Amino acid sequence: MDHTQRRQVLRLFTYGLYAVMCHDTSDVNAFTANWLTQVSFEPPLLAVSVENISKSLSMILQSGRFTVNVLRSGQRELAATLGKSALKQPHKMANIVYDINEDGWPILREALAWVACEVRQSLLTGDSTLIVAEVVNIGVLSEGQALTMAETGFRHAG
Repeated sequence: MDHTQRRQVLRLFTYGLYAVMCHDTSDVNAFTANWLTQVSFEPPLLAVSVENISKSLSMILQSGRFTVNVLRSGQRELAATLGKSALKQPHKMANIVYDINEDGWPILREALAWVACEVRQSLLTGDSTLIVAEVVNIGVLSEGQALTMAETGFRHAG
């Protein structure tokens, strides 16, 4: 298989771009994810791919929960900031505005909506781990169009 063509073809797949947030007792982190999809209506399940070398993966697996924040069209800079490695830039969350709601879910104030998820399964899949999680709560913060990978010009987020 031609690796250049493989990359070219796989980049034709369309994706949204989301901010996945997680926290433990002392820290909150977020990362941008484009490999995220709904996988079941009953029960409501999502799957997200998380890079194995990320700070967030261990936080999600230890806490068993995370939120998906739907970014608004035009929030490319926010997505870029959240897409930076927390291991390389430990203060990347310093200027990110979020709340932790009464149930303990971290939510971006500028998101269109949020989805609270509890981990049901995880599977090591090459350089990433696939996490399947059940949707346990949702919220709509405002109306608008969701940010997409095509709009940002990014090639990968996860």
